[in-house]
Amino acid sequence: MAVIPFDDRDGFIWHDGKLVPWRDAKIHVLTHGLHYGSCVFEGERVYGGKVFKLTEHSERLVRSGQLMGMPLPCSAAELDEATRQTIAANNIVDGYVRPVAWRGSEMMGVAAQITKVHVAIAVWQWPSYWSPEARMRGIRLAISDWRRPHPQTAPTAAKAAGLYMICTMSKHAAESQGYEDALMLDWRGQVAEATGANVFFVIDGEIHTPLPDCFLNGITRQTVIDIARKRGFKVTERAIMPDEMAKASECFLTGTAAEVTPVREIGPYTFTPGDVSRALITDYEALVRA
Repeated sequence: MAVIPFDDRDGFIWHDGKLVPWRDAKIHVLTHGLHYGSCVFEGERVYGGKVFKLTEHSERLVRSGQLMGMPLPCSAAELDEATRQTIAANNIVDGYVRPVAWRGSEMMGVAAQITKVHVAIAVWQWPSYWSPEARMRGIRLAISDWRRPHPQTAPTAAKAAGLYMICTMSKHAAESQGYEDALMLDWRGQVAEATGANVFFVIDGEIHTPLPDCFLNGITRQTVIDIARKRGFKVTERAIMPDEMAKASECFLTGTAAEVTPVREIGPYTFTPGDVSRALITDYEALVRA
């Protein structure tokens, strides 16, 4: 399958306050964000021309910038409006949104007090790539050698680009072994998350998910917890050790890209995607398109 590079596409990107032709949205090779990881971003989905929970995503981008010591030059409300303009300019109905903020190239070194913070928003078509049958087969995860860091060693509450380095490494290693993704433990050896999605387990009819104390409390995660409780499921957020996965009958991931994705295998542990996963998939799809 031919891959269309992301730097060579038609359309428009919102860049520092205005829409510019897609191919003209460029930065310098000595940009601080590239060399030192001073970059934060979001991932959002467009359903029927509207972004699901747009303001929550915009507010999190602003918070991530603050946590990184790089206040954004625009508010959450301005990000919302810029996102809507970019979606309209590109005629997106079902798609993906990538807002990103980074430090520029005024300084090259660890210190970057006078660098300008830039913001861009790109959108592209992203229809659902799962058929209902394929989704319910479930995906397979390896268990990564890399672990989510202690919150005193990294800004784990920020959606910061540098925190995803070990996610890329983990996912590449998993894919080289024939898996679709990887489960990551935290520095304590507790279950944390997948490389870009939160994880849930069904144990004795109840839903259990790790406490997000060293990884993002995903917006989709929060949404699915609300959906599950409205369905009457008991949801418990707690520390989960790897060997507890042997007790789980079902497992699923949640995230902007993953939505609600059942899992059939994590390393030596197996699960059977079933009624709980199916119910949450149905309710989530109805909610995002309401």
